[in-house]
Amino acid sequence: MIRPDLIAALRRAQGVIWALGIAAAGAWLAWLGGYLLVPLGLAVICLGAALGVMAWRRMRFAQDTLAPGLVEVDEGQIGYLGPTIGGYVSLPELAELRLITMRGRRLWRLKQTDGQTILIPIDAAGADQLFDVFASLPGMDTGALVAALGQTMAGQTMAGRTAAGPSGQTLPVLAAQGPEMQMIWRRRGAAEVARS
Repeated sequence: MIRPDLIAALRRAQGVIWALGIAAAGAWLAWLGGYLLVPLGLAVICLGAALGVMAWRRMRFAQDTLAPGLVEVDEGQIGYLGPTIGGYVSLPELAELRLITMRGRRLWRLKQTDGQTILIPIDAAGADQLFDVFASLPGMDTGALVAALGQTMAGQTMAGRTAAGPSGQTLPVLAAQGPEMQMIWRRRGAAEVARS
């Protein structure tokens, strides 16, 4: 009875919907008035707003699953099991996080302090779990993290850019063919590792 794409959209936005519900409950408490309920209601509104911002960023971070392979997050390590590449990195040993564009495909590049590196397609199955992992890194700016996904390396938005194909059909414009890297996060004191 309900269209599957609508159900999928509601599932994807459920964190934002819950946050709006919490903020609405806070507004109701504040509307009731009184020396106790007004401050309590305002505090609940602030909580709902904070949860809403994080849920919105998490929703924008998630991509449709198009790439092969599977991302695993387990006991302080991130793993990617792909058909041709894969590996694991330890979160306490993570030195830097970059977003790479290579041959029109975007990948997360995670590098440990010992130089071990893995590449994870942003649209691999389970890659949406990485938002909470990346958000927990010390000094991570989640706003910049999400904004980086909507930009090419030249700072132009990828969405909506098209060109005419050989037979006149409309094709999406892909990024440059050479690998391009954008630094998203670096652990303090990890500059030596980043140069290698």
